[in-house]
Amino acid sequence: MKALVLASGGVDSTTCLGLAVKKYGADQCLALCISYGQRHEKEILSSREVADYYGVELIHMDLSSIFTFSDCSLLSHSDKDVPEQSYEEQLKNSQGNPVSTYVPFRNGLFISTAASIALSRSCSEIYYGAHMDDAAGNAYPDCSQAFWSAMNTAVWEGSGKQLKLEAPFIEMNKAQIVAKGLELGVPYELTWSCYEGGDRPCGKCGTCIDRARAFAANGVPDPALARYEKMDRS
Repeated sequence: MKALVLASGGVDSTTCLGLAVKKYGADQCLALCISYGQRHEKEILSSREVADYYGVELIHMDLSSIFTFSDCSLLSHSDKDVPEQSYEEQLKNSQGNPVSTYVPFRNGLFISTAASIALSRSCSEIYYGAHMDDAAGNAYPDCSQAFWSAMNTAVWEGSGKQLKLEAPFIEMNKAQIVAKGLELGVPYELTWSCYEGGDRPCGKCGTCIDRARAFAANGVPDPALARYEKMDRS
C-alpha cells in the first residue's frame, strides 16, 4: 500500500507524514506541498526539509492562480492584516463565519489535486492533517468531520473505489497530535506554522498561539524555538 501525504511544513501535516512513514515505510510514501499564493515561502521550505529528513519524494504544485479572487488575509495580494488573536477570540466576532485566515475551499482543492496525483502514482490513500481545533466554531469548515466524510466519499467514488482519504487526527486536538508526534519522534524543529514570514514566528497569530499551547500542554518546549535561538547565537 502506498500513501500520499498533504504536506504544509506545519505540525499537523508533518505528524501525518511521520505516521505514514512508520506505517508504510519511506519508499511507500509521497509528500505533496502546494503553493496557494501565501505570504511567504516558509511553508514550502519546511516541507522540503521534512521530506528530506524522512527520505520521501516531495512533489510541489502551484495553485496560486485559483485563489486570485480571494481577499483572505493569508494571501500575498491581500492588504488585510493577519489577526493577532487566538481563534477563540476571532470567533467571538465572526457571527458563525470562518475566520479571516480561511482560504476559500483550500482543502477541497488540495485534496482533489492530491487525488489525481495519487491515482497516477499508484497510491491507495491520501493523508491530511485536519483536527478538532481548526474545525471548532466553523473556523475552518474544510477541517470538519462532515467535510472529511463527504470528501472521502467523493474521492472513493470518483477514483473508482481505488483511493481513500485518511484524516487520522479528525477527532483529536493539536495537543493530542503533538503528543503522538513526540512519541513518533517527529522533527518539529524543522516545521513552520506562523502565518507571517519573518525570520522567526510572530508568536501572535492564531496558529502560533495554538502551536504554543499544544507544546505547553505536553510539558515540553517547542523544539523549533531552540533552533531559532541557536541561529541567533551563530
